Amino acid sequence: MWQKAMDLVVETYRLTKTFPSDERFGLIAQLRRASVSVPSNIAEGRGRFGLGGFLYHLSIATGSLMEVETQFLISERLEYLTPSEARKVLERTAEVRRLLAGMVRALRTKQAGAVTR
Repeated sequence: MWQKAMDLVVETYRLTKTFPSDERFGLIAQLRRASVSVPSNIAEGRGRFGLGGFLYHLSIATGSLMEVETQFLISERLEYLTPSEARKVLERTAEVRRLLAGMVRALRTKQAGAVTR
């Protein structure tokens, strides 16, 4: 999951290099910041003690991922991305989202089991 999120960061940087220079402080900065937030929060949460902290940071990572998806959709509408580029990067975000959701489900199940013991 973390590695896939890291791949998304690299892809985001690669794609935003082609955006208009007047987006340097707009979409480029927003996309880069939000994409970096995804693996950063996964890592921070993993480093926390207790499931609650990990779940909290996975929630933040998921929110940042949703920002990335939205901003790539905006980028496509503004024709900064081709439909093919947008489809590929949105497939990558969907994969990371599925992995995050699976991890959250697994941790919540583990957390519920710990509470009933």
